[in-house]
Amino acid sequence: MQATVESLGDHERRMTFSLPADRLKQQVDQRLGEIARTTRLKGFRPGKVPRSVIEQRFGKQVRDEVREQLLRESFNQAVRENELQLAGNPDIQPAGDDADDGRYVATFELVPDFGDIDVEKLEIVRHTSEVGEDDIDTMIENLRAQRRTWSAVERGAKAGDAVELETWSQVGDERVPAEGTERGTSIVGAGSMLPALESALEGMKAGEEKQVEVEFPADWRAPQFAGKTAQVHLKAVKVSEPVLPEVDADFIRSFGVRSGDPEQFRKDIRSNLERELKGALMARLRREVSEKLVEAYGSVEMPPKLVESEARNMAFQAAEQARRQGRQVELPENAHENFMDGARKRVLVGLLVGEVARRNELRLDPARVNETLNLIASTYEEPQQVIELYRQDPKLMQGLQGRVMEEQVIDWIAERARHTDQALPFAEAIRQ
Repeated sequence: MQATVESLGDHERRMTFSLPADRLKQQVDQRLGEIARTTRLKGFRPGKVPRSVIEQRFGKQVRDEVREQLLRESFNQAVRENELQLAGNPDIQPAGDDADDGRYVATFELVPDFGDIDVEKLEIVRHTSEVGEDDIDTMIENLRAQRRTWSAVERGAKAGDAVELETWSQVGDERVPAEGTERGTSIVGAGSMLPALESALEGMKAGEEKQVEVEFPADWRAPQFAGKTAQVHLKAVKVSEPVLPEVDADFIRSFGVRSGDPEQFRKDIRSNLERELKGALMARLRREVSEKLVEAYGSVEMPPKLVESEARNMAFQAAEQARRQGRQVELPENAHENFMDGARKRVLVGLLVGEVARRNELRLDPARVNETLNLIASTYEEPQQVIELYRQDPKLMQGLQGRVMEEQVIDWIAERARHTDQALPFAEAIRQ
């Protein structure tokens, strides 16, 4: 196949190529023939639907599908023949106004020349950890806290107590709310309120009132308070202390251990904690290897369009996270500019990991894909349904395979680098 490649700069290229017209026609005819033999249309016997009817009903869809398939095959063949290493997805458009003439133009960026990628010169710290009996005890206490009930007390509130509150605030000349009070419940020491309010709750008894001066952050979720100082009036309506359930058979069964056996309960908890720990240690190793790759190859210029695309994606994700937290966020057109440095590092690491895999002919390990999928599924109530969902969804499966391949390369790099192991307590190891 004839294809011409033009340079548009250090990283960008433009390729002009054509689809094989004979193959396009042949495959379209073949697909339409298969449809004619198998389709059932009212008024026609099976296999006897006229070709003109098949063409009218299915022709455009079939031609579009065949053209898309040949487009990918032809472009990939041209990439291989020209020995190009693409960075990101190409933009492929018809060469002229008539898409049926079979000529296309693809614009894309190339992976930069990293030179010799010597991972053995990297100095990597690999963190290790393990789940201890005390970590299991801590998790059981956390589970008890999740199932706690509350009992009213007459004493002053202390850390861990729940305080039912009535509040209203004065911000300059504005009273919020304009009339009455707002009601809510806060756990003392949980960090759900600003520090000044948290501190004021300690020692308050039911029926007691206080006024506290509070400075609100500039990005506070309620616009009328953002960046301002308010006089907040607090009234403790009720103070309650937590009552934790006993770790008995009923409590254990409520977490899916049908036998109610304490030892089985601890085994299940250990398994869950070890799964969480494995993910946390991989995340730490990924960050460690990424930072060292950036230090070693940070001077290599990255494909600008790929970096900008990643920066825009990061800006969008940050805005979505802020919205989920209740903050009002408007995303200006140039919001991505604040993420360019981080995007450049992400692109650098991603391309380097890909190059390491390509140059060393690393291949995806199907067993590791299955192991990772089983680990993901085990966190759900119906694991088999999750596994089937992944196997039936190409996008989900492709994302999983990409994640596993990246982890394989990260492990490969860390193993060959100058590495030292550093043990961490479980609680510190899983802290992100």
